[in-house]
Amino acid sequence: MNKNYYAILMAGGVGSRFWPVSTVDFPKQFHDMLGTGETLIQKTFSRLSRIIPAENILILTNERYNQLVLEQLPQVKQDQVILEPVMRNTAPCILFASLKIQKQNPDALMVVAPSDHWIEDEEQFIANLERSFECCKKDNVLMTLGILPTFPNTGYGYIEFNKLDNNPIKKVVQFREKPNYTTAKSFIQSRNFLWNAGIFIWSVQSIIEAFDTFLPEMVSLFEKGKAYYNTPREQEFINEHYADAENISIDYAVLEKAKNVYVLPATFDWNDLGTWGSLHEKLPKDEQFNAVVNATMILENASNNIIRTEGKKLVVINGLSDFIIVDKDDTLLIFPKEKEQEIKKISVLLDKK
Repeated sequence: MNKNYYAILMAGGVGSRFWPVSTVDFPKQFHDMLGTGETLIQKTFSRLSRIIPAENILILTNERYNQLVLEQLPQVKQDQVILEPVMRNTAPCILFASLKIQKQNPDALMVVAPSDHWIEDEEQFIANLERSFECCKKDNVLMTLGILPTFPNTGYGYIEFNKLDNNPIKKVVQFREKPNYTTAKSFIQSRNFLWNAGIFIWSVQSIIEAFDTFLPEMVSLFEKGKAYYNTPREQEFINEHYADAENISIDYAVLEKAKNVYVLPATFDWNDLGTWGSLHEKLPKDEQFNAVVNATMILENASNNIIRTEGKKLVVINGLSDFIIVDKDDTLLIFPKEKEQEIKKISVLLDKK
């Protein structure tokens, strides 16, 4: 196993579209959403540790989830858990983690990966990651893994590459924001667009150089504390200064501006598990396309539903199609799948009460 390989596992999101299972206090990455016996963060950590030394995997999360991380990943030490005192999007936390890694190992090659995505073919994932690491070791490039689109999804960002580029690793022309349906359809037809999975690979030197170019003020802010990184005084510095960092994503801050961004079309199945509908796609289904988790069912004239309960509850449904039905503690959600994006609004409203 290569000691220069590192990972930043992003585990700070709330997953509000999975309410009522995913909550601010216990978000989706800490749940066994697919009924596999492992939570999403456990599955992701296990997958990454097949190629990256476990001690080189840093977990980046909000300070309120520190105990959850340590409970679910007992092999992780406290100094591998990076705690954000406030939410500041992906650029500040990636820069901070990169400076920590650079101080420890200036030759590091790193992958940034979400903790709540589903990847079925792990062998291909490892092969794609190894290929990306090799590229980043040789050249000053910022890499991402793009997913071959299977339908015109309007919920993902897209990566455009030159359609005349026959190289396996392709230079990125531009990143495109989440499109409307017509635009997404044209992307698919063009055959030179990939879904942006938010999985990034680079050398620690390349990404810090990019931050120096595009966000010098943020670099100056975090450089002030470099003497404290990987010491007991690190958290004190972060608690005091982290809120001063600009609230901006790595995509806007660096990747959309840099000229050395490349994409490898991934050869593995991928699902970002962002909504109940995306979870429905991955779960086993009956002849009427109903997906059931932890429930005993009696179904009549019911199709294309996702049903999840606690404790194998008996659920009887007649005449209902294309619905999300979730029973959690003292909450019952019955919601049309076509409006699933609105579940986030309910979650936000309840958090304000």
